[in-house]
Amino acid sequence: MSKFATLLAAFFLIGVISAKSCNLPPSEWCSTTEISVACQVEKQCRLWSGMGSKATAPVNIALYYESLCPGCKEFITTQLQPTWMKLGDSGILNVTLVPYGNAHEQQEGTGWIFECQHGEWECAGNIMETCILSLFKFKTAAPIIFCMEAAVDPYRTAYQCLQQQGVDPKPALQCANSSMGNALEHKMALLTESLNPPHQYTPWITLNGMHTEAIQQKATTDLAKLVCDTFTGQKPDACSDLYNMERCYRNSKSTFT
Repeated sequence: MSKFATLLAAFFLIGVISAKSCNLPPSEWCSTTEISVACQVEKQCRLWSGMGSKATAPVNIALYYESLCPGCKEFITTQLQPTWMKLGDSGILNVTLVPYGNAHEQQEGTGWIFECQHGEWECAGNIMETCILSLFKFKTAAPIIFCMEAAVDPYRTAYQCLQQQGVDPKPALQCANSSMGNALEHKMALLTESLNPPHQYTPWITLNGMHTEAIQQKATTDLAKLVCDTFTGQKPDACSDLYNMERCYRNSKSTFT
C-alpha cells in the first residue's frame, strides 16, 4: 500500500473514532489548526498538507551584526538562541548570520584590512564566526556562535566553544588566520553593503529580505512569535505552545488588573 493510500485509510479510521467529538465533515478537518485539533487529526493534517500541496516556504531571518556589539550579543542570547532552540528543527525557520556590522574595509594587495567599531578583537571575532559559518552546517555552527556571543570576548572563547560542540578547533583557527578567512569576511562586507535600505545600526534584522522599524521592533521583542505569525503553513507544535502561553499570560494579567 502506498503512503498516500495508507494516509487515506488512517483518516477513515480516525474519522470513525472522532465522529462523536467532531461535528464537521472530513473535507473541513484540515481547514484550520483549531478544527484539526478538535477532530483529533492534527498530525495527519500536517502530513496531508505536506503531501497534497507544495511545502510552504520557511521564514528567513537574517542578522547583520558584529561580535562585540552589546545590542547584538543581547539579541543573540535572549531572542535568536531561544527561538532557534524552539523552532530550529520545525522546518519553518531559516537563519542567516552576517558578522560584519559597522566595520569598514580597505583593499591591500590581494587582501583586505578591516576596521571595526569595537576594535581589532571585534574584527578577529567577526572573522572567526565567519569561518565557523563557512566550515560547518548551520546546525553545528549556531550553538558555537551562541556560545561565543554569550561570553565577554567571543574570539578568545572560540576554542572552548568549538570543543564543547565536539568540533576540532584547528580548521576554524587556521581559517581565521589565513587568506581564506580574510576573503570570506570580504564577502560578509559585500552582503552588508548591499542591504537596501542600507543598515543604520546593529543588530540589523531582516524578515524575508525586508527591513522595517516594525520588523526590527517585533524581532527584538519576541522573535519566536514573529516567525510563527509570519509562517503561512501549518504551524508546528512549538507555535501552538507559544500562543497558549501568550493567552495564559493575557488572562492572568486581566484577572489581576
